[in-house]
Amino acid sequence: MSAVETPVVVGSLSPSRAADFLSCALMYRFRTVDRLPEPSSPDAVRGSLVHKVLEDIFDLPAAERTRERAHAMIVPAWAALQEAEPRAAGILDGLDEDAWLRSAREAVDHWFELEDPTRLEPAEREAFVECLLNSGLMLRGIIDRIDVAPDGAIRITDYKSGNAVAEGYEARALFQLRFYGLMIWRTRGVIPKVIRLVYLGDSQIVSYAPDEADLRATERKVQAIWAAITQARATGDYQPSPGRNCDWCAHHALCPVFGGTPPPIPPRRPRPPLSRWARLRARLRQVFSFSRSSG
Repeated sequence: MSAVETPVVVGSLSPSRAADFLSCALMYRFRTVDRLPEPSSPDAVRGSLVHKVLEDIFDLPAAERTRERAHAMIVPAWAALQEAEPRAAGILDGLDEDAWLRSAREAVDHWFELEDPTRLEPAEREAFVECLLNSGLMLRGIIDRIDVAPDGAIRITDYKSGNAVAEGYEARALFQLRFYGLMIWRTRGVIPKVIRLVYLGDSQIVSYAPDEADLRATERKVQAIWAAITQARATGDYQPSPGRNCDWCAHHALCPVFGGTPPPIPPRRPRPPLSRWARLRARLRQVFSFSRSSG
């Protein structure tokens, strides 16, 4: 392929959907192909609220990015989320809303224990990144924060509102980090210096420093996942993978493992590009679709 040619887009993949397919092909189908609704949770909605506060605080002058100012932003941010997604308020039915808002403040407090926003000037926030591989596969993801040092070094930060994953269950988190690193490398020609998951539930940071060999291996893995997805789409064969994922899956009634029958596969529907406001709504829709998400 010459330098002026652009490959035809054959499909798209995000880190979360790729990880879904690795975990359970049938779960991937229910979420991505059927797009079946799933119940959300107060924890997931709180995660979206905290994300918004941590994004918006950088609109303030550096000296005003204090813990107290962040606390004051929580209620207005909650109002904005409810306006963007009217179902949000109903998630708290029967709960103490004041206590729930206090838990959001605690998550913000944990962030202030880990980082000082008065000393940070992010290059990008809630960055929607697209990366077209030579195969025609489009990688897509929303990165919470991208920092660029004066020497051009890139640091990627992704906030997680829950606790750090337990030892032995890091694979999904590390795959997400590598996926982000691959996208930045392929779109900007720079390997990120460090990629971090900042866990606000227990004030921990998981960091990964990628190198070219690792990112090339990640690209091969992503291509293999896409090949398996393409095969499943061609045959309609999305096999379930019983395991821990079943504990939080919302589709037992349709899963053969639990005696259910999946519905007919619907025709594919294209997705439009996302504006910044649409990305907020997309994050909320994901929260209301995937209740176990905490980031």
